[in-house]
Amino acid sequence: MAVSGTARVAKSEPLRVLLVEDSEADAELVVRELRRLGRPVVHRVVETEDAMRACLVDPAWDLVLSDWSMPRFSAHGALALMRSMGLDAPFIIVSGTIGEDAAVEAMRAGAHDYVLKDRLSRLVPAVMRELRESEVRRALRQAEAGRARAEGALRKSEEQLRQAQKMEAVGRLAGGIAHDFNNVLSVVLSYGEMLLTDLTPGDPMRESVEEIRKAAKRAADLTRQLLMFSRQQVVEPKVVDLNDVLAGLDKMLRRILGADVDLASLPGVSLGRVRVDPGSMEQVVMNLVVNARDAMPTGGKLTMETTNVELDEAFAGDHYGVRPGRYVMLAVTDTGGGMDKATLARIFEPFFTTKEKGKGTGLGLSTVFGIVQQAGGNIWVYSEPGKGTTFKIYLPRVDAEVDPLRMTMAPSTLRGSETILLVEDDDQVRAVVRGILRKAGYHVIEASNAGEAQLAVERERGTIHLLLTDVVMPQMSGPELIKRLASKRPEMKVLCMSGYTDDSIVRHGVLDSNVAYIQKPITPESLTTKVRAVLDASSSGGGSGG
Repeated sequence: MAVSGTARVAKSEPLRVLLVEDSEADAELVVRELRRLGRPVVHRVVETEDAMRACLVDPAWDLVLSDWSMPRFSAHGALALMRSMGLDAPFIIVSGTIGEDAAVEAMRAGAHDYVLKDRLSRLVPAVMRELRESEVRRALRQAEAGRARAEGALRKSEEQLRQAQKMEAVGRLAGGIAHDFNNVLSVVLSYGEMLLTDLTPGDPMRESVEEIRKAAKRAADLTRQLLMFSRQQVVEPKVVDLNDVLAGLDKMLRRILGADVDLASLPGVSLGRVRVDPGSMEQVVMNLVVNARDAMPTGGKLTMETTNVELDEAFAGDHYGVRPGRYVMLAVTDTGGGMDKATLARIFEPFFTTKEKGKGTGLGLSTVFGIVQQAGGNIWVYSEPGKGTTFKIYLPRVDAEVDPLRMTMAPSTLRGSETILLVEDDDQVRAVVRGILRKAGYHVIEASNAGEAQLAVERERGTIHLLLTDVVMPQMSGPELIKRLASKRPEMKVLCMSGYTDDSIVRHGVLDSNVAYIQKPITPESLTTKVRAVLDASSSGGGSGG
């Protein structure tokens, strides 16, 4: 049975929520935020173990939200009670007091996520994700139960399920860390680069600031790879021919492999098209090739093959998460030393590496895993000690023509004098963005939320040339703000930015409506380049410059 990764819930069906909370005001704020899902919300509020136990007699709760610590109960107690009753509803901590150490402890105890009360804008995306994953777990349990009755034997599938659940948990944690780091790194990188521009070449402080900037850039690279692993990286999918992708990389791959590794390419005839982010797919190939080269230190042979395949019900039944259908397969095979079962079980985990300390980050294959999964595909590994390794990637085929590559012209200047309305709820990020734009010559009107932004628009008599807004904010999202202001300022162009890269970007309509978008962490160069490109675009309004 194929298991879909998307929950099929009718919008009219009520969301049943159990709130473990001792503050009526906080409970009402949470329920109000949940109504942004577009579904009726049916909820109960409890603040003691006995009250929660009485409610859990009815197992039909879709979601449990719990404060971290209360006078007569706690999230730990609520989790323990759910485990003792064998319940598997998504459990999210919503608290104003939980620290990072306590949050990690809670995740280990079984909590699925945590949201701070002063950052409730993160609640809806977290709930949507957990409801989807709950639906997947439920469907998987049903499928496993059916197979057990039919076949009488839950082992290979059980191992795949445990591995998938472990990867989901690690990805969830990695994505949350990466999101928070993006805002911090925006501040560090931007101030570091602005300091460098103010220091003369001979200034004794210049070398120190340069080291800070380099370290922040390495952190940003790690953050980006974590987002790829957790399938939360914003991508721009295009219809491509994998044979063209591989042909374009051929010279570079041969340089990477060196003279002692023979590269053989076996392109499939009449190969189907796939919809992927071209840059991300190039990174997949590069990472697999580098991994293969390291497995053949004394030389060998690397074979890259593409072909059309049909995956049937039998294959899907033996491979967790695979749906039957038409795929394009990319196989990368090396003649290296191979891997044992213990290594195979962990190769896609972030930071896991068999290399000696300092020789690798352990993020290469985890990045490959995330990119393939985000593209709707699957990756499987076949290896034995002494017999080499084969990675097989299956990407869904699409019946569409190859998308032409869009050429982007770099702006002739990164400066300007236009008026920009900046809307960002993080004080530090707003301050650094304001500083970057003003230093580049722009007139900046700033707002910390959508309400302030609407007031600013009413007060400003002159032209506002650009709205630069965060995507996920309290009270009203960036795209919702764009719609509100479109009729009042039809000439105003739009640029969205965000460090939150879960499906909220698509859900809020940023990519679907072709609104220009910049991913945090920002730097002075990346921000001013994107701002200038959007302002210089010929079209205007919400769809400009995408």
